[in-house]
Amino acid sequence: MEEKELYDRLSREAVRAAEFSYSPYSHFRVGAALLAGNGKIYTGCNVENASYPVGICAERTALCKAVSEGERRFRALAVTGGREGRGMAAPCGMCRQALREFCGPDFIILLVEDVNKYEIRTLGQLLPDSFGPENFGSTGADIR
Repeated sequence: MEEKELYDRLSREAVRAAEFSYSPYSHFRVGAALLAGNGKIYTGCNVENASYPVGICAERTALCKAVSEGERRFRALAVTGGREGRGMAAPCGMCRQALREFCGPDFIILLVEDVNKYEIRTLGQLLPDSFGPENFGSTGADIR
């Protein structure tokens, strides 16, 4: 599958994932689709809680699903969010740092406005001068 087709598929999966958002407080539905190194796509949505710090973002939901199934290498992430579940939304700082644990600065992040309409960024652009596993002498992906 060529890169554009793959990114279009990721954007569609992110928009679909936003439909499952549990966001009764903010009404800001977020969906994410994370492409693992083996080609499998893991989706996630935001899940709010009346005690706000207990909620989890869509990006970390997808990442936790993937890691809990043994994935350690990732190629790209698509994320969308807004009042209607669509709109350009970048990962929050906590999600950027969580992604940084497994992905380097060249990791691709699609900021999805709508199906097949997105902007491409890198994790390095969204999280410059980041702190990662290599600061401990590890690649991160090899920590089990």
